[in-house]
Amino acid sequence: MKRIYILFIALALAISSFAFKDQSAALKESMERGKGIYDGTCTVCHMGEGQGLPGVFPPLAKSDFLMADLDRSIKAVIEGLTGEIEVNGTKYNGVMQASGLDDKDIADVLNYVRNSWDNKGKIVKESQVAKVRAGK
Repeated sequence: MKRIYILFIALALAISSFAFKDQSAALKESMERGKGIYDGTCTVCHMGEGQGLPGVFPPLAKSDFLMADLDRSIKAVIEGLTGEIEVNGTKYNGVMQASGLDDKDIADVLNYVRNSWDNKGKIVKESQVAKVRAGK
C-alpha cells in the first residue's frame, strides 16, 4: 500500500511539472509576441519600461490597478478607458483609446505587461479575452 502511495505522489509530481513547464513555455512565447505589440502600440504613452508619464499616463510597472482585476484590464484594452482611475495611490484622469487588437493580441500584450517590471500574473488566454469581449 505504501508503494502505491509513493508511486501516486511521484506520478502526480511528474505530471504537474510537465504542466507547469508547458504553461511557462506558453507564457514566454505569448510575452515575446506581446512585447512586439506593446512596443508598437502602448509604449508611446506607457513608456518603454512601463513607467508611464507622471500625472498624465499611469504606469503599468508595479501597477496595482493593472493587477487587481484581469477582466477590467482586458475590457480597458478592448474598449479603451475614460475617466478618473487611481494607480499606485496617484489619480489619473485621461483617455485611453480602444486598441483595435484582436483577442490573441490582447492576451499576448496583457501577458507581457502583467509579467514584466515586477508584475507577476497568471497567463491570460485568448478565450478569456473573447469572454470579456462578449460581455460574459
